[in-house]
Amino acid sequence: MRQAGRYQPEYRAIRAKVSFVELCKNPDLSTEVTLLPVKQLGVDAAILFADILLILEPLGIGFEFTKNDGPHIAKPVRDAKAIDGVSAEIQAKDSLGYVMQTVKQVRAGLPREIPLIGFSGAPFTLASYAIEGGGSRDYKETKQLMYQDEGAWNVLLTKLTDAVIDYLNAQVDAGADALQVFDSWIGALGPADYARYVAPHMKRLFASLNKSVPHIHFGTGTATLLTHQLDAGGDVIGLDWRVELGPTWQTLGAKAVQGNLDPYSLLAPREELQRRAQAVLDSAGRRPGHIFNLGHGMFPEASGEQAKALVEYVHE
Repeated sequence: MRQAGRYQPEYRAIRAKVSFVELCKNPDLSTEVTLLPVKQLGVDAAILFADILLILEPLGIGFEFTKNDGPHIAKPVRDAKAIDGVSAEIQAKDSLGYVMQTVKQVRAGLPREIPLIGFSGAPFTLASYAIEGGGSRDYKETKQLMYQDEGAWNVLLTKLTDAVIDYLNAQVDAGADALQVFDSWIGALGPADYARYVAPHMKRLFASLNKSVPHIHFGTGTATLLTHQLDAGGDVIGLDWRVELGPTWQTLGAKAVQGNLDPYSLLAPREELQRRAQAVLDSAGRRPGHIFNLGHGMFPEASGEQAKALVEYVHE
């Protein structure tokens, strides 16, 4: 996950010339950045280079990235009036056409045996950004809206779910071979709140996605939510590093799981990195349906050499 990024000198060179949003909106550059880690690391799939907040623009929720690349929403969506101003439809093939063009170009540039994973943020995670105005530690504003005006919350989640469905299906039409739904901040909720405020929208989302490709349902901090996520949908359930893969998979009974090496294992000495990778593989026990991956995305301080060594070790 997040294969391309600031750990790569080539990526930093591109970013020295264009802003992050300009990069995302330039299909040629986004294609180049998407293909870089496939060539450099030898991974088994390409992951589309984009940002989960791009979908907010056609919804009428303006955002920008600050100097350190953190997202900022100047006018947070925190009440029914603001939610009424969020667009009901986005027509993703047109309004996010630059993403679709990137998908087409990446698919054309990849060997046929290397699949391209398209993605979107999940409705809750997108809502939390829109409501908080950026990242958050406690998601106070998000929970306040959920608890004080459930009707308005459901209107917002319905609009976001409709948009994500349109966006992801457009990516499949453009050539994506799999889809991943990132609910990066869903760990802020407990099981009861997930079941009440999020699960109905996620069930509709997964039920409405193109069935010709597999769907990956990913979140972080989800140890207490995994059974709810499995029930909500997805062919593959993403596991972060906070759970033990084998027993968790056994308990869930999921068809397939993805994960779950702690990303910061890449900072460990090579032998320790391999030991930790082997522990994940041993936990999976050669059971069919395991996608080895980090438990979350790559980070700027990661070593490309270490990442490549990890891929090679898993292949071996």
